[in-house]
Amino acid sequence: MAYSLDPRTKRLGIMGGTFDPIHNGHLVAASEVAHRFNLDQVLFVPTGQPWQKEQHNVTDAEHRYLMTVIATAADARFEVSRVDIERPGPTFTVDTLKDLRLQFGAELELFFITGADALSKILTWRDHEAVVEMAHLIGVTRPGHNLQNPGLPSEAITLMEIPALAISSTDVRARVAKSEPIRYIVPDGVSFYIKKHRLYLDADKNPDPQSAGIL
Repeated sequence: MAYSLDPRTKRLGIMGGTFDPIHNGHLVAASEVAHRFNLDQVLFVPTGQPWQKEQHNVTDAEHRYLMTVIATAADARFEVSRVDIERPGPTFTVDTLKDLRLQFGAELELFFITGADALSKILTWRDHEAVVEMAHLIGVTRPGHNLQNPGLPSEAITLMEIPALAISSTDVRARVAKSEPIRYIVPDGVSFYIKKHRLYLDADKNPDPQSAGIL
């Protein structure tokens, strides 16, 4: 399903992540980045098959997509794309950006937003040089985290502390597995969705060390 941008959009934020599940920290991060960089819209792009997490259990992409739609519905600046879900095989950022460039046109200015922990490994990403050419990279993280440029030109990357990012998807899954409350950590609609579909009930048995960051 192709998503059509508002034709007035010139500066587009792309928030990539597993969103397993999406939480309020993601929404605050998107809002803060949109404000700082004067973005017209932020497009949330749930990964299809995360290449860095193949050894861990990841919730079905359709569940993660629908939770992201629910979480972002109240903010007119936010939209959700299925581009990575509908592409077969592992998800790579370079493919995400190429597909969005083809879909929306080369004149759009792109800002790729992800967790600083993930961004610190960018030199291991497929075709990371092409990623840097196509979008400005923004690494967001919790306060007190040691932010370091992974070796890119300073004009290619911005690192931002986001207070709400003390929350993590790993913590949300663990809380659900232990029957602890997640209200005010995730949007109410996401909490109801998790309960209805009985997600993450055994999440504490399958910890994912790669997801210690926000995404």
